[in-house]
Amino acid sequence: MTKKVYLHVGTPKTGTSYLQHVLFNNREKLLTKSIRYPADRFDGHFLAALDLMRLPWGGLEADAIGAWDHLAAQVRRWPGTSIISHEILATASRAQIGHALETLGHGGDTEVHLVLSARDLVRQIPAEWQENVKHRAALPYGRFLDQIRDPRREGRIATWFWGVQEIPDILDRWGHDLPPEHVHVVTVPPAGGSPDLLWQRFTEAFGLTGISLALDGERMNPSLGAPETALIRRINRAANEELEPADYRPLVRELLAHQTLSRRTDSPRLGLPPDVHPWATELEDAWIEEVRRRGYDVVGDLDDLRGGPPPTEYADPDHPDEALVAGAAVDALKALLLDNARLRHELDHRRGDLDQAHRELEKAYLRPTYRWRQKTVRRLEHGRAGRLAMKLYRRARGRSSRSA
Repeated sequence: MTKKVYLHVGTPKTGTSYLQHVLFNNREKLLTKSIRYPADRFDGHFLAALDLMRLPWGGLEADAIGAWDHLAAQVRRWPGTSIISHEILATASRAQIGHALETLGHGGDTEVHLVLSARDLVRQIPAEWQENVKHRAALPYGRFLDQIRDPRREGRIATWFWGVQEIPDILDRWGHDLPPEHVHVVTVPPAGGSPDLLWQRFTEAFGLTGISLALDGERMNPSLGAPETALIRRINRAANEELEPADYRPLVRELLAHQTLSRRTDSPRLGLPPDVHPWATELEDAWIEEVRRRGYDVVGDLDDLRGGPPPTEYADPDHPDEALVAGAAVDALKALLLDNARLRHELDHRRGDLDQAHRELEKAYLRPTYRWRQKTVRRLEHGRAGRLAMKLYRRARGRSSRSA
């Protein structure tokens, strides 16, 4: 059996969270098919990617130290097929990629396959700005568009965007040392298609066809409408200086954005402005031709990388409908109030348990047997023989505390 590694390096917003959720939750089933998804925790591959690229990430980089080498060692020891997946790997440098491939066994007895899932720029551009907003950014959409369209591609925003979204460049950096047939481009179907089609393409690319996996309990990274995104951006502007990153993620990104505002599906969707549309479609056409020319294995249809037409009614998140923003704000306040009430009830319940424990402890202290034992221990510890006896007693009970 050929030892293989499927290395999925992005791109973001192409079903990656769901893919990783399914692979992680089906690790035991995959092992029965000689396929290993090496992760002890759901974000294990994310931490490995942070470690490989030495990326700062709100303090998580401290938890990531040594994670890549640990992951690579597991892959090298496994005799069958291994799968690695995280979308931020797309932005790795050539030096980092060389290190990654070498530590995974490329050039030795391991057959490395690169997998890149890709979606049209018309959908990716607004999705990328929204992800920035959900990670504390306060940059208006118009300025974001200006920065990524600047030919110089300078600054943090443009550097990151093109690092994780420029399909030919990602394939060149990660796949330059691999045969084209070992580079698999999975295209995301157009909007409105079958929700199962992307998963079917993933199973083909990773060699999972015919393996029955549990697909329930989806772990999603849901999208927001234009007014909801505008609200989160305003919250960022107001609270970023005082709200710590460790508190921002559970309160704003998870509770407000993902669990609450994403459910407002009747809001105008975030899209690409009509005047930016021609620029994006021109790039899409150039990328499609370049991927076709290189002869990679395409799972899906390269025409999927052409975005849809411009919206007939464009909702500008920089100048949103204020009534819709106000409605979103009421839903956000309600969610925070309910969550605060839940936490207060939990705290009251734990205080009750603690008070009960204190009362039981006080009763124990008042019992004559307890006072007699306490006096006996104090008397014994005044003498050498007594201390030795107490030491032997505690050892016999398997305890080392002085309260034994």
